[in-house]
Amino acid sequence: MSQRKHGLVCSGIFVVLAGVVCLPLTGCGKADKEEAATVSVQAATAAQSDISRIVNAEAIIFPIAQSAITPKLNAPVKKFYVTRGQKVQQGQLLAVLENRDLSAAAMDNKGAFEQAEAAYSTNVGATLPEESAKAELDVQTSRQELDAQQKLYSSREDLFKQGALPRKDLDSAAVALAQARSAYNIAKKHLDGLNAVGKQNALRSASGQLTSAKGKLMNAEAMLSYTEIRSPIAGFITDRPLYPGEMASTTAPLLTVMDISQVIAKAHVPQSDALLLHKGDKASITLAGIEKPLPGKVSLVSPALDPNSTTVEIWVQAVNQDQQLRPGTTAQVSITAQTVKNAVVIPSAALVNAKEDAAQVLVLDDQSVVHTRDVKTGIQNGKEAQIVSGLKPGETVVTEGAYGLPDKIKVKVEKPASEAKGEAADKDKEDAKDDAKASPAKDEKAPPDNADDKKTKPANGADKKSAGKKG
Repeated sequence: MSQRKHGLVCSGIFVVLAGVVCLPLTGCGKADKEEAATVSVQAATAAQSDISRIVNAEAIIFPIAQSAITPKLNAPVKKFYVTRGQKVQQGQLLAVLENRDLSAAAMDNKGAFEQAEAAYSTNVGATLPEESAKAELDVQTSRQELDAQQKLYSSREDLFKQGALPRKDLDSAAVALAQARSAYNIAKKHLDGLNAVGKQNALRSASGQLTSAKGKLMNAEAMLSYTEIRSPIAGFITDRPLYPGEMASTTAPLLTVMDISQVIAKAHVPQSDALLLHKGDKASITLAGIEKPLPGKVSLVSPALDPNSTTVEIWVQAVNQDQQLRPGTTAQVSITAQTVKNAVVIPSAALVNAKEDAAQVLVLDDQSVVHTRDVKTGIQNGKEAQIVSGLKPGETVVTEGAYGLPDKIKVKVEKPASEAKGEAADKDKEDAKDDAKASPAKDEKAPPDNADDKKTKPANGADKKSAGKKG
């Protein structure tokens, strides 16, 4: 009985001691679970930097200048001097149409013009001066005749008063005097009319004939010049649908020339974005297959709204280096609408419950405890966001893992996966360098690890023999 009691007592003591030992162990397990329950997040520091509002849109590429050359007359193509893809200069001869009939018409009109010019010179230099001189001579002659008849009549009148001359002779002198006066008046009026109206009309008539002949000549020369197709701009031949001998029509382009030294990307943006844009704003054009975006500037902000799409048309002009941008292709334009200097900037991923210009961020204190804070946002460009108020430079905010995270909870800040991979790669490189330094040289052959084992250990058969002997 005493032994059983002693055994029970010992057993009881063992149980109690075991319970005493187990209690602290259970407490340690709970602490580990609480420590393991810490949330892992990623964070970033609010910094002061410049941030810009970017307006992105899809655009179509157009050349800076384009000319679809359509002939002004219907005629067969006599000869082409360019091919598709060839670079041409302004005023360069591109093609010639059949023009023998027009050349003959121009020559005929040139002869008619020379005749009219000669007639004008004759009228102005000879005919009109002769007529004027003849009229002046007639006036002088009639004046002299009038003076003579006046003297004759006066002398006969004196003789008639003295009774030495009959009445018949006096009347004859009076009639002759009246005739001379009438002739003088007619000659005088003719001279005055020639000087006032006749000379001007004669000059105008001769000038009109000359002008008409000159106009016909110019028309014939113009029609002849239309058969020579010249480039109005410098650029590249992008289309030449006909061949020599085919009929050129006034309703279809014969050649197309494009100047692609510069291009215009035409895009349509909402009215709210268009209000932020101005002529001269910096922009860039991005196209698939081109590594670097081409810099450009806004050259036009349409003052009117497109009634079909209720958007505003924007032109971005850029220098087309090496003709990388081809007209007709689709590209992306990015326009810098507004830039704020020394703004408080955080990653856009740090914003929570964002609505218009209000949002929340989770700020980390020195103890890695998060605190929800209301902030006012400004410019957002997709990757970064401007904080107008509510946050100071240097404060740390949660960028990943903030969704659903309660306030005033302790978190564990982890590095982004890209940085962790980079550090791991750098560590692997350093370890590889250390291993290379520690490994023996190529000419020094290290003995194999199991060389000593092979010398000391007997073969399998030997083991079996020794085992049999022992048995």
